[in-house]
Amino acid sequence: MNQDVDTLIAQLAAQLSEKKLMVATAESCTGGLIAKSLTDLAGSSDWFERGFVTYSNAAKIEMIGVPESVIAEYGAVSEAVANSMASGARHHSAAECSVAVTGVAGPAGGSDEKPIGTVWISVAIKDQIFTQKYLFAGDRDAIRQATMLQAIQNLLQLLKTDC
Repeated sequence: MNQDVDTLIAQLAAQLSEKKLMVATAESCTGGLIAKSLTDLAGSSDWFERGFVTYSNAAKIEMIGVPESVIAEYGAVSEAVANSMASGARHHSAAECSVAVTGVAGPAGGSDEKPIGTVWISVAIKDQIFTQKYLFAGDRDAIRQATMLQAIQNLLQLLKTDC
């Protein structure tokens, strides 16, 4: 990992530990990269509860309870699905916080409405949910790395301001 990610994760660990909170991840386009990055830090078992890699729509439905109707109406890459993933990760774990990501990492799969690099990141802390859409540039790896970094930043920011 690079220094920026290491620093962010150390700050996140401190915030979660101080507040005695656990976090869970629900990942689609990043395929577990966020959970991997968080658990690279020794001692992460004190604040990392579990990770869900819900790459397929079936996994989103079966593992974390995303309603099939929400995926059908809005598509897997949408605010509604990201929100449902974040809520589902919390409700299917012992974590008080969650971060969820869904997007189009490429190189295929983009559309005019959802071009490659479109990512929704949702952070849930207790009953609060913050969701934002991003358009990241670069190849598949760059988009996934940018998504991971932004997801960690969003969780850290919400922990610092609202909890």
